[in-house]
Amino acid sequence: MKFVNTIIAICLFSINVVGQLQDIEKKLYNLPDVIFKKIETPAGFESAYELRIRQALDQADESKGHFYQKVYLSHRSVDAPTVIITEGYENPSNRIYELTDMLKANQVKVEHRYFGESLPDSLDYTHLNLKNATADLHRINTLLRSLYPKDWVSTGISKGGQTTIFYRYFYPSDVDVSVPYVAPLNTSMEDARIYQFLDTIGTKECRDKIYNLQKTLLENRQTVLEKIKWYAKGGKLNFTYLNLEEAFEYAVLEYSFSFWQWGSKCEDIPTKNTPLDAAIDHFLEVSGVSFFSDSDMKKYSSHYYQAGTEMGYYGYDISKFRGLIKALPSSKNPSAVFMPKNAKGNFDGTLTNKVYNWVQDHGDQFVYIYGANDTWSATAVRPNGKRDALWYFLKGKDHAQARIKNLSDNSKKEILAKINQWLATNPN
Repeated sequence: MKFVNTIIAICLFSINVVGQLQDIEKKLYNLPDVIFKKIETPAGFESAYELRIRQALDQADESKGHFYQKVYLSHRSVDAPTVIITEGYENPSNRIYELTDMLKANQVKVEHRYFGESLPDSLDYTHLNLKNATADLHRINTLLRSLYPKDWVSTGISKGGQTTIFYRYFYPSDVDVSVPYVAPLNTSMEDARIYQFLDTIGTKECRDKIYNLQKTLLENRQTVLEKIKWYAKGGKLNFTYLNLEEAFEYAVLEYSFSFWQWGSKCEDIPTKNTPLDAAIDHFLEVSGVSFFSDSDMKKYSSHYYQAGTEMGYYGYDISKFRGLIKALPSSKNPSAVFMPKNAKGNFDGTLTNKVYNWVQDHGDQFVYIYGANDTWSATAVRPNGKRDALWYFLKGKDHAQARIKNLSDNSKKEILAKINQWLATNPN
């Protein structure tokens, strides 16, 4: 009899799951302006879908046209919470985030407008702003709440983490908790806190080794450029936005930023006794010129537009390299923002400064996670003791290592307990 009851229970469970999936697909089908197809289901989920959601170019005026935004939906249960991934760039795969697994949640992974496949027919950059980008997320939230009425949590990494913060600012009621990872909040076009960070991070010995390598590369520019020409040819890299010598100088200046952002080791920095060829190989591995090639300029053009108009970014301090900079203007610090050609827009930091003040005064139910060695921690949201939020600066960790999985067991438990506490106090 017990065996029979077990079989009946399994059958009822299977019928329930199948019925729920049919219900989800029926609801997706009935959503306005949503096209979907079933895709491979990640482990631990019941089903997954690729959605294309029709969005207005200007969310305040639909007459200006539309585009379709790519979204990945991984379905676990209508009774589970939902984690919305606020991507900052393209959305190439249906990768499941650690927070989704921690909360046993459904996942909605949203490609940012003007990236990847979420492109309008014509790239009119006037419609690429934070107000429209967060309104995209709000519309997706509104549509999918008919499927998932329970708790919602937003999270993103790097520029996606910035999107998480801005989304919460514009739509504070859309989600119950926000978890931005390694998310800078810049307050100017070239945030000077980056310079201070690079002048103080690590030991003086390490910083001196970084500078000496940069100086050596610039002093031996002709030899270095000759090798880079062959490197570029082998990699089929083109340089028309910047010429090769400009790209070389930018890459040398970028070296210190990339060194700390991606966790390079001080003991690996070439010294004066290192053969120049080996020093060049190390430089190309840590910084490299491909980031300044035409292909990357095109890939990140929308990012640069956002940085150069609203989100702010950083520049390069060339005070230590006077007389060694030949291709770039040396009258002022070069900017790391490369605006798309023919795109018009001037920087206005009003919004980012408003958001900076808002998180200090109203930013409750946030979990901020940074790598203490990551250059982008220079412009992190800092704790002020007034907010019901959590901050983690992971000692010795870089941009890619600042994750919950790399925290102590006690910190992991603290985060999960705090998120569950916040969710429990919020009405669905």
